[in-house]
Amino acid sequence: MRASERAYWALREDIVEWRLPPGTVLAEVEQAERLGVSRTPLREALGRLTAEGLAAPHTGRGVVVADISLENITEIFELRSALECQAASLAARRGDRTVFGKLQQEFSSAAELLRRDDPALHDYYQLVARLDSAIDEAIRNPYLLQALSNLRVHLVRIRRLAKDNPLRLLAAATEHANIAGAIAAGDSQLAAAATAVHLHQSLEHLKSTQQTAERTAS
Repeated sequence: MRASERAYWALREDIVEWRLPPGTVLAEVEQAERLGVSRTPLREALGRLTAEGLAAPHTGRGVVVADISLENITEIFELRSALECQAASLAARRGDRTVFGKLQQEFSSAAELLRRDDPALHDYYQLVARLDSAIDEAIRNPYLLQALSNLRVHLVRIRRLAKDNPLRLLAAATEHANIAGAIAAGDSQLAAAATAVHLHQSLEHLKSTQQTAERTAS
């Protein structure tokens, strides 16, 4: 793997996982030493991250990890709605109904995972990832798949703001079950509508969480 590629993936993961939180200065000398690369490949990596919106130029400070604001979240969800509703619609027309029927059953049982004293969040998020993968496979559209892949990088960052609220997770499990069920039934309009409902509820929860955090900080 080229040095610039290695630096890019290392920085990308650190940003997505919040090991480098928003506003962190990505100083060339410091990051080059930390990642064991020279400054030229590091600049290439920073250029890619900036193009993807994970980093941003900052006057007098070089490059910083991009901030996440309510405006950013709303804009990302506008794009997410367009892409994911279309993906769900295509999956209902092109996907294996048996696969989505099984996923619907698993989401219907997911409350068991989430109601434990120690909720099995990893198992639940793995289930969500399997639904995403099943939709990705069903749509049979590489261009839409690439757009979804690029978008999900930002969604992983944003999800950290939701604080794993138990009531929201239970509601989301039901919403995911509805999406999987609509795809299993081959109803493209219902699949898109169920996805739109899920995204609306997710956005409202994120906005509420972020507004509360901002009030607390001030």
